[in-house]
Amino acid sequence: MSRIGKLPITLPQGVEVLVNQDNLVTVKGPKGTLSSQVDTDITVAIEDGVLTVTRPTEQKRHKALHGLYRSIINNMVVGVSTGYKLSLELVGVGFKATTVGQNLELALGYSHNIYVGLPPEISAVAVTEKGKAPVITLEGIDKQLIGQVAAKIRSLRKVEPYKGKGIRFVGEVVRRKAGKTASK
Repeated sequence: MSRIGKLPITLPQGVEVLVNQDNLVTVKGPKGTLSSQVDTDITVAIEDGVLTVTRPTEQKRHKALHGLYRSIINNMVVGVSTGYKLSLELVGVGFKATTVGQNLELALGYSHNIYVGLPPEISAVAVTEKGKAPVITLEGIDKQLIGQVAAKIRSLRKVEPYKGKGIRFVGEVVRRKAGKTASK
């Protein structure tokens, strides 16, 4: 049995889950509504505020889908109840970030500024404190979308291993290289 797939999902107060005949799972909560299409072989059942995901057979395909859909539904439940937050840090001399509405303006050491349009489901806040690296905080209810946007922003200036400059997640440890040594 799948270790992740067999875990039940307890629904928090104020979260409602609906499953229609086509296996479309819709999760409504205080922060919004999310929906996801589940494979027709996988069964989603709700009893007494506890959601369970079951598979019909022990086929390799069913085993893979079992844990996958349980994780997707759990991420939707957590998203509509508490939401997700992801922080990125800009490390480098002259690196800046500002937000104007749904646009993010980044100065990353190139000859021009980079403008990133954010989806309407995500809100971004850029904070710059004196003596510290600028921090971009992304918030929303869709975990997959926040991760995708964060990866896109991070790809604009990946962390280089010699000086550690670039865009990184807050708390991320960067493996540093020694660099060249002087010859005698």
